[in-house]
Amino acid sequence: MASGAAETSRGEQRAGLLNGFAAYGMWGLVPLFWPLLKPAGAGEILAHRMAWSLVVVGVALLCIRRWGWARELVRQPRRLGLVTIAAAVITVNWGVYIWAVNSGHVVEASLGYFINPLVTIAMGVLLLGERLRPMQWTAVAVGLAAVLVLAFGYGQPPWISLCLAFSFATYGLVKKKVNLGGLESLTAETAVQFLPAVGYLVWLGARGDATFATEGLGHGALLAATGVVTAAPLICFGAAAIRVPLSTLGLLQYLAPVFQFLLGILYFHEAMPPERWAGFGLVWLALTLLTWDALRTARRNAVRLAAAREAAAATPAVRGEPEPAA
Repeated sequence: MASGAAETSRGEQRAGLLNGFAAYGMWGLVPLFWPLLKPAGAGEILAHRMAWSLVVVGVALLCIRRWGWARELVRQPRRLGLVTIAAAVITVNWGVYIWAVNSGHVVEASLGYFINPLVTIAMGVLLLGERLRPMQWTAVAVGLAAVLVLAFGYGQPPWISLCLAFSFATYGLVKKKVNLGGLESLTAETAVQFLPAVGYLVWLGARGDATFATEGLGHGALLAATGVVTAAPLICFGAAAIRVPLSTLGLLQYLAPVFQFLLGILYFHEAMPPERWAGFGLVWLALTLLTWDALRTARRNAVRLAAAREAAAATPAVRGEPEPAA
């Protein structure tokens, strides 16, 4: 019986890892997809992504018949407001990322997701009053030095990277307060985005600038596929998040920017002068420090939890022993 339970647990973990690799792999390889949508501009691609994502997640929710959360959400104006903020912030993130990839800035876009954990920590300190451990302070300081080095290398601050990092960190902060599941959250956010997206597409069509119906059936199908490209990795991520430890998920998150970085250099042949290598090296050092500190803290907490459980288990036995006679 115990061996069957252990086998089931191992199977769940394997499934979680496979879903995690699939999610971050798809996010890492998505720079290969956006150039296929040319001659559509970044604005048109973004609008199609917002509109078709709602269609895809809506079908998914119809299949699993999970709609109770929507009735609760519409009765809570504060949460609806937060969903609207999340939708606005992720719109900025998606738009900047699509523009960056199709404008030849894949490496700089990957940097945004490398520094995102550092920005998230900094926002936790500034906005939530969180206290950092010494190693976390060191990692943030090294990350700041990396941004300064990269600003020198680019001749200006890496605005694309900073915009992606701050928008995604803000998005994560707002989503934590909304407290919805991944699929439900994306449905609510794309519901907010849907009408502005469709309105923009209608306006483009009226001007004669839309490419959806003018570049052939294949091009139109690719634009519609933006909904699947958005929803599929999120569904895999949701399946991974409930099956693997948070520490493992934290390590998997670096797969996406690593793939994006390698694509930028090896496939898109973007330039990497020495000062940029120095800046990226500092970022990777900061992330190494951050990961090592997180794993060490997780191990310490696990040991303390195990000790507390042993003490709690031993306490009833001690109390149950008869007291010695006076």
